[in-house]
Amino acid sequence: MVMAAACSVAAQAAQAAQHAGCRPSSSRSIGRPTPQQLRVPASGSATPAAAGSSGPASSAPRAAARARLHPRRAASAPAVLAAVAAASGDAQVVLTREQGKNGKLRRVLEGRGIACLELPMVETAAGPDRHLLPKVLAEQAAHFDWVCITSPEAASVFLEGWRAAGRPPVRLAVVGEGTGRVFEAAAADGAPQPEFVPSVANAEHFGPELPFLEGGTKRVLYPASNKASSELQSGLAARGFDVVRLNTYDTVPVTRLDERQLAAARRAAVVTVGSPSAIKAWVQIVGEEATHGMSIACIGSTSARAAEKLGLQAVKYPEQPGVDTWAAVVEDCLRERQLLPAA
Repeated sequence: MVMAAACSVAAQAAQAAQHAGCRPSSSRSIGRPTPQQLRVPASGSATPAAAGSSGPASSAPRAAARARLHPRRAASAPAVLAAVAAASGDAQVVLTREQGKNGKLRRVLEGRGIACLELPMVETAAGPDRHLLPKVLAEQAAHFDWVCITSPEAASVFLEGWRAAGRPPVRLAVVGEGTGRVFEAAAADGAPQPEFVPSVANAEHFGPELPFLEGGTKRVLYPASNKASSELQSGLAARGFDVVRLNTYDTVPVTRLDERQLAAARRAAVVTVGSPSAIKAWVQIVGEEATHGMSIACIGSTSARAAEKLGLQAVKYPEQPGVDTWAAVVEDCLRERQLLPAA
């Protein structure tokens, strides 16, 4: 009887998704796919990389593109069915970002009838240089042409240090819209607003595109995760910028997990990954065997490369990082597994 109910839920969800007008995307796998071979453009369709392509780190920035989403209806049929399926332990997708950061993606996916399980793999801790940030800002803010912020967490930590420093004037460059929204939300408090965003939200484009200021100092303050790669600072230094990096926060594997949720996560078809730390923690906690049987839907190329380095094969990511395009990647993974209707 439980099996019949589950099948009924799945069938209704698929039918509701079709009536809702969700346009599935197609994809094509080539041999043993790598993240570069399975780049998913903003439209959500996976396309194989061209021969000799270097992947997302191209010299000419790609034009920004966005996946189209149909308006989400409150208490829509797909969302209700997804919630029922998740409650019964039949989640198709696991969301692994830090606690409180999975809401937007979950709303999009459940609005399309995709059952989700939220199981954060990492949590935030103070970085070794966090205490230095207020002092550096108070004493040297005027000497930096740019402050480069590369994640929402880095933005939150920066604002804390900026307030402690007495709110000095700074010029902000942020990696993408998600990071920029942290500053927009604090605008009423007088927080500085971003003045530069690269064409694609990753270090490959951020470094080459950050503009020099006429008569500027060429100094850049980079408050970062303790685990962030050196790609951005190396790229800026190669162009002639003097980069001061402060490791203001860290991401560490979670220390407590619900065993029932963990068991349910191992049965899911797709795991979403928002950072290299998350995929490393996932493999460490869930195990290599279970992970190799899943599709890995990454928020961007940085996380995808981290997954590839761990030997994972079924890895996808959008060319233009964002919640909308990330959701399209998840749908593409589910279609490959025949868990969503074909386009």
